[in-house]
Amino acid sequence: MLIKAILFDLFDTLLLIEGGESFYEPCLTKLYEVLAKHGVNVAYEKFKQVYFKIRDKLYVETAKNLEEPHFNVRISQTLKELGYNYDVSHPTVVEATETFANQFTQYVHLDEDALSVLQELKKKHKLGLVSNFAIPECAWKLLETFKLETFFDVVVISGEINKRKPSREIFQKALDTLSVSASEAIFVGDTLSMDVKGPKALGMKAVLIQRQTATTDTPESFVWKPPKEDENAKPDVIIKRLKELSVAINNF
Repeated sequence: MLIKAILFDLFDTLLLIEGGESFYEPCLTKLYEVLAKHGVNVAYEKFKQVYFKIRDKLYVETAKNLEEPHFNVRISQTLKELGYNYDVSHPTVVEATETFANQFTQYVHLDEDALSVLQELKKKHKLGLVSNFAIPECAWKLLETFKLETFFDVVVISGEINKRKPSREIFQKALDTLSVSASEAIFVGDTLSMDVKGPKALGMKAVLIQRQTATTDTPESFVWKPPKEDENAKPDVIIKRLKELSVAINNF
């Protein structure tokens, strides 16, 4: 089979999040400080309670419809629940999201194999990125910071198109932009539900990079976990490090 394109997940595939979920509380605290500065008069614990109520409601909805509302939506809805009628484009909402994102970037670093692997693959294949992230501006900033954007012929971020993995639409958008069929593409990612189940439903091959991270292994989690049935998704190949990818691709 001729492989023309390799598509990648972003977080915990090319970029690693240090300390698992340790980023969440500092990010949320910084976000709250912005709101308080602009006159949102509510105790932090009350804000946090309502924020997670709204966030989890949105997660339930997105798990069903596979849409990806921008992070601004959860901030706007949280504030409305607290009695502040700020829409998604309100400057305070925008600044709060930017502050959360800026704090988050401090916990992100580049996988040690990423640049060399991308450089090698770029010689023979079209490359793409398909990421679930509700703050697309932050994803683009990270791509620029780590000098990754030049490797990719297409970048699709869920928060920009309001569709998230494992929806068919988000993968198909990348394939259409690259002008390749699903059978000519491989997807590389770290989660069974998003990065294996989704691509294989379209007819792509899937490579799972199996990482042990606090984000994926913590039972009580800030981060939404996929349903247990998604654990039955079967990758074509499992690797432990990105540097194993070239050999895996050559075996297809």
